[in-house]
Amino acid sequence: MNKWVKRTSFVLVSLALIGVGTVVGGKAEGERKVARKIALTVAPVTMRSDAATIDHGRYLFTTRGCADCHGANGGGMTVLKEGPMLVISPNITAGANSVTAEYRIEDWVRTVRHGVKPSGNPIMIMPSEDYNRLTDDDMAALIAYAKSLPPVAGSTPVVQLPTAVKVLYAFGVVKDAAEKIDHALPPAQPVAAAISVEHGAYVANTCISCHGARLSGGKIPGGPPTWPATANLTPGKGSVMPRYPTPEVFIATLQSGRRPDGSAISPVMPINSFKEMNETDLRALYVYLKSLPPVAFGNR
Repeated sequence: MNKWVKRTSFVLVSLALIGVGTVVGGKAEGERKVARKIALTVAPVTMRSDAATIDHGRYLFTTRGCADCHGANGGGMTVLKEGPMLVISPNITAGANSVTAEYRIEDWVRTVRHGVKPSGNPIMIMPSEDYNRLTDDDMAALIAYAKSLPPVAGSTPVVQLPTAVKVLYAFGVVKDAAEKIDHALPPAQPVAAAISVEHGAYVANTCISCHGARLSGGKIPGGPPTWPATANLTPGKGSVMPRYPTPEVFIATLQSGRRPDGSAISPVMPINSFKEMNETDLRALYVYLKSLPPVAFGNR
């Protein structure tokens, strides 16, 4: 019996040491990974600064999640503070602590569309996969609006992640946006803004980082454990779409933050963005989601 106990203890201690080694090695590898350089040639977009372009850029900024993370004034804000996780977004105005004051147009494109800093390092947390398919005109309008924001003094950006997330990142379970994006794809071609599947698919790009590339929902990799799983927006197993038999019910939910049964949607959902979205975009989004092939819940 003593021999069995000794052998069992030896195995348990060995497994514990292997676990510690995996964590330590994974943490170091995660830190090396975020420091890697990504070679990427990016062409600037053609810029305009007329009132219509700036106004369209404002619309994109407020409806595609930019204001939810950088603040309505672009000065940055505390996006996440939970346990050891702390994320403070950067100031993208020309004010104090700006990260974009010296950006060329191609730097904006590289950052927003590809998730890569001008230094060549990947950006952590920013969901550039949501913006990768923006047309050149929309990208230019978004940049024009951001550059028009009055300078404000922002905070120094912070991305503080738990060791567990760094380990998962090292092993590819959690990915930065640059890993998810096909950088060889040409920019998306313009689609007429209409209540159509095609335009709805374009609007739905803003849902990818949370609901997954297939929009089937599930837990967000690397998200805080208290965050709920995102909804399956396809008609597959576990879908939430039967709750929304009409576009009117769907739109009312997105604009109110409450489901048809009156229950509140998690504050993780960027309801403020959807409140600003126009009816054409919302109805097109509904039409597109209704057209999706079924995917089982969580099959991201």
